Amino acid sequence: MDAGILAGDTAWILTSTALVTLMMPGLAFYYGGMTGFKTTLNMLMMVMGGFCAVMVAWSLIGYSMAFGNSYGEAGILGNVTEFIGLRGMLVEDPNGLPPMLLAGFMGIFCALTTCIIAGGVADRMKFGAWIAFAALWSVLVYAPVCHWVFSFDNPETGYVGGWIANKLQAIDFAGGTAVHINSGAGALALVLVLGVRRSFNRPPRPNSLPLVLLGAALLWVGWYGFNAGSALASGNSAAVALTNTLLATAAATLGWMGFEKLRDKHSTALGAASGMVAGLVAITPACGAVNGIGAMLVGLAAGVVCAIAVTWKRKLGYDDSLDVVGIHFVGGILGTLMIGLLAVPDAPNAGTGLFFGGGFGLLGKQALAALAVIAYSFTVSLIIAFVLKKTMGIRAAAEDEDRGLDVVIHAERAYEIPVLVGD
Repeated sequence: MDAGILAGDTAWILTSTALVTLMMPGLAFYYGGMTGFKTTLNMLMMVMGGFCAVMVAWSLIGYSMAFGNSYGEAGILGNVTEFIGLRGMLVEDPNGLPPMLLAGFMGIFCALTTCIIAGGVADRMKFGAWIAFAALWSVLVYAPVCHWVFSFDNPETGYVGGWIANKLQAIDFAGGTAVHINSGAGALALVLVLGVRRSFNRPPRPNSLPLVLLGAALLWVGWYGFNAGSALASGNSAAVALTNTLLATAAATLGWMGFEKLRDKHSTALGAASGMVAGLVAITPACGAVNGIGAMLVGLAAGVVCAIAVTWKRKLGYDDSLDVVGIHFVGGILGTLMIGLLAVPDAPNAGTGLFFGGGFGLLGKQALAALAVIAYSFTVSLIIAFVLKKTMGIRAAAEDEDRGLDVVIHAERAYEIPVLVGD
């Protein structure tokens, strides 16, 4: 590879790594502002603590499971020992990006995906149990699915990658299946084992809507590194992914606010922030597969559908505290399937969707990839949650939940001001 081009690509992925790291405080603020004032710090700590625990687990074993050579030809799991402890990653690759940079960049994907789940269990999970769940989930659930979706064959070296990327050949530019469907299914399994909050029928009001909007805005900026960085180069594919991310997010925000206006006669700040995230989620798999109009259609659909989906928890009785299922799970499925409808052959992924004469073939591949990730993630997440429940326990005591996890677990308060009424 030309040295100048390689240097430019390396600079872009270094920048993208910094951008996706910005998503960690963005997610923490977005979630932290939505919780009640008694659990604000706990939610911030769950995201930040989980992020750190996962990065360690990723470096020790997760990266090797995700990007080691597959055991056999099936493409199910990478070699657990090939890069254990990031062994052999310090040597420069003269024909590609620095191996250590890729390990760090992809590790942040793993950490953020895991931390998305924290929003589903707000207000009631033991902090130590959450850290244990995050580390185990990142290794047992995320790493194998990451191998399926993001690990590509290299015939020149004999490297065998994951089955979704190479055998099924479903399109997922930056993680609709591996990130959002995966985390959404994991969150649903965990909340079912954990049970509903004592305040489920009267949940606490968000303690800081400005913090929610700030977090969503930081996520939007960081998501450029997430999506455009997934091109792993600084060329046209990154530019298409970045602009499609911008368009879809804007359309989703308008879609959610417009739907709220029609349904409730007002548009809310919380709805605007949620619409932003829904658009970012849905365009993640599709950002390299659609044109600008397609990106806006994906975003608009996500804004409306996810606004409806967040109401399902009341009707079905599962306590997804901060709408991980309604936004990430549903939005991830929506974006993944819409590729099968809206993909255009001149986009970087070069797929052809149903609406552009491609038939049902691509849509079927997208659906199979989504179903496989749902089944695996939900099942293994359920097992992890049950094991932790029976061993160390995962649910905070009732009196601790009533008092607030900030004081009980962290011996601190987010706001040292008198609270006169309400929550």
